[in-house]
Amino acid sequence: MVRIRKRLKQGFTLVELMIVVAIVGVLAVLAVYGVRKYIANAKTAEAKNSLGQIGKDAVTAFEGERMEATVITPGTSTAVIRKTCGTASKAVPASGSMALLQGKKYQSAKLDWSPENDVKLNRGFPCLKFEMTAPQYYSYMYNGGDVAGTDEEGKAISATAIGDLSGDGALFSTFTMNGKIQEGRLTIAPSIDEVSPEE
Repeated sequence: MVRIRKRLKQGFTLVELMIVVAIVGVLAVLAVYGVRKYIANAKTAEAKNSLGQIGKDAVTAFEGERMEATVITPGTSTAVIRKTCGTASKAVPASGSMALLQGKKYQSAKLDWSPENDVKLNRGFPCLKFEMTAPQYYSYMYNGGDVAGTDEEGKAISATAIGDLSGDGALFSTFTMNGKIQEGRLTIAPSIDEVSPEE
């Protein structure tokens, strides 16, 4: 008679289980860090895209042909005027309202982007034809080189986005788009300055 011995299957040892748990723990920590970094980068995309659009709008406004609002005498001509949009009268939301953005999104109103005086004087965001309709993480400000705009060679313009993604109220992330009038054209910097982008 032949005896068949069955070999019992053994389970995992405690050491093997601890190694697996440690590996899973390390992977979980790395995943959480990666997801946080991904979310922060997604939030900063708002500022970069908006400032890029403001830069394009500033160039479009500068290149638009304007003329003096006077009647031209027959047989004469008038020069085309090219100048930047004047500086916006306030940030959106206003500079003192950073508490509205601490780790939160702010829904701006149409009036935030189009204050009556800016509309009348065709400066700031109304001149750029820029406004945001979706909730925003950042406060935006535009500086046109002069209150009324400028065509002066070498004058600089800028647009800035300031936000507080971490919600700590202590350190803010700042993005700045710069431009300059050179050789009669408004040129925009190829990249955006970033200070503490994920803060």
